[in-house]
Parts: sequence; C-alpha cells; structure tokens
Amino acid sequence: MKHYKVVAAVIIYNNKILCVQKGKTRFAYTSYKYEFPGGKVEPHESKQEALKREIEEELNYEITVGKELITVEHQYPDFAITMTAFLCTATNSALSLSEHVSACWLECTELISLDWAEADIPIVRALMEHELPV
Repeated sequence: MKHYKVVAAVIIYNNKILCVQKGKTRFAYTSYKYEFPGGKVEPHESKQEALKREIEEELNYEITVGKELITVEHQYPDFAITMTAFLCTATNSALSLSEHVSACWLECTELISLDWAEADIPIVRALMEHELPV
C-alpha cells in the first residue's frame, strides 16, 4: 500500500480558517470532501517549504507558516498518509482555486458543520478542543 508524507495548512485570516473542498477524485471516499489545503512533501524539501509551495500552486496564495499543530496518521482503503498540520497566517483572503471546487472561511466553532475528509477530522477536533487559534 502506498504511503505519503503530506502537509496541511490551517490558514488563519481575520479570525477565520480557510476550508477548501475537493472535486471528484479517483476515490469516492475523498470526492467532494473538505480539507485543509496542502500536499505531498518532496524528498528535497522541508515540511514548511512543501507547504508554502503547495499553497502557491493550489491557491496562488502566500502564507506564513507558523507552529506545528498536529501530526495525523491515517489509513484510507487504498493508501496511507502521515499528515503534519501547521498553523499559518495570511495578509489577505484573495486566493484562486485551481484544484478545489469551493472554499470558505469559517470560525473555529463552525468547522464541524462541513463534510471533512477523514484524515482532516483530527485537525478539526484539535482546533475545536483547544479553541485554536482564534
């Protein structure tokens, strides 16, 4: 089974958190689910470098990567991931969607209302339980 090392950005702007929705994927269990944006870490880069690169590629958006929030180990039916989530900040909300079908900015308490990818649920819980970051 394939295993991927990935990173996710919990992007905060104006006391709200960016949530992005995937479109149709190869797997029904990840299609149209919400996630924190990010992607795979390449062999030559740090987690923080990978996160900045992925956010630039996916959203044409610049972030400041802050502290590590949580690392999630999750096994889907067809692959497994180790995902490290970082608290990140931005100076505006002007982003462009190229790999996602929708995006929204929510307060921490509103996150649970979305249909999240399974691997992202522990991040949502960590944010809600610790009332982070807002």
